[in-house]
Amino acid sequence: MKPLEYIIVGVGGWGGYWCREVLLPLAYSGKAVAVAAVDRDPEALKRSQEFLMLPSDRLYTDMASAFANHRADFAIVVVPPACHESVVDIALAHDLHILSEKPIADSMDACARIYHKVRSSGKKMMVTMSHRFDRDKQTLEALIKGGDYGPLNYVICRFTNNCRKFGSWGEFRHRIPDPLLIEGTVHHFDIFRSLCGADAQTVYAKTWNPTWGEFAGDSTAMITMEMTNGAKCFYEGAKANASTMNGWTQEYFRAECRDATLEMDRRRIRLLRSRDLGPETTDVELLQRPTWMNPWLAEQFCDWLNGGPEPATRLEDNIQCCALLFAAVESAHSGSPVDVQEYLRKSLGT
Repeated sequence: MKPLEYIIVGVGGWGGYWCREVLLPLAYSGKAVAVAAVDRDPEALKRSQEFLMLPSDRLYTDMASAFANHRADFAIVVVPPACHESVVDIALAHDLHILSEKPIADSMDACARIYHKVRSSGKKMMVTMSHRFDRDKQTLEALIKGGDYGPLNYVICRFTNNCRKFGSWGEFRHRIPDPLLIEGTVHHFDIFRSLCGADAQTVYAKTWNPTWGEFAGDSTAMITMEMTNGAKCFYEGAKANASTMNGWTQEYFRAECRDATLEMDRRRIRLLRSRDLGPETTDVELLQRPTWMNPWLAEQFCDWLNGGPEPATRLEDNIQCCALLFAAVESAHSGSPVDVQEYLRKSLGT
């Protein structure tokens, strides 16, 4: 089958990771190849060139020219969330499908606009919720949903980091409102949804920034959720702590099922059951597969465009994750719990 063709917008910073770790293997697999790349930084474009295997005349600092000059099947969006809608607009104007970094956009209003635009266009859009598709999280999800340990009662997550100094988590994250929720917690919300097998019904968030956190917005949060199936969730998130206990890919999750406790801590999963002298613990072997996270999601997207199954993080599902995210933001600002499903209905005008 002829490889699909794409235009990538954003090849610096995290986009550099995409070029090296996601798109080069995607080309070698024969699933998709680049026809053009866009970034406002010419040096970032040069660094991406060898991984995208593009000649210099296909590297653009002007997005409109790249889309006007090259036919493609889809666009890849790897720019800050506030810029997502403009890329989506030009991709849809050129009749392209869309593979986008999370979240859909930087506000619920923008997410709703993108949702309606894409749905009315008939094009496909997928959001790369990469951490949900990491090896340890997929193993934990399989254990919970396997049914061997009875129904799920509640889930706890800890995500704590020392990124207090300006720029240590990327400069733009230290400048934006609600950086922890928008750029971090959104991944963990999606993991909660996958572990519980349900969307969020209500959320209550308390967020703040300690005096030593060099952030314009809140970098710390304590959040409680109830899911539509009755499961409860609690989240501790921090970007300005003294130590990074459970940072990216090293998170702590504990799922309390009727017949066992399933604990994931820094990529190790243990099964715990009580005995007279304390819990009896058993290490669980992690699942095996060729790729995880963004490389796997990019493969899923290409397979979907070629007639394969719908991916879990398609737009129609991921709008639930954004509703939970921005309902949590509203809760943090108002000090009150938010009904997530009612918030989503109002946001979409349904």
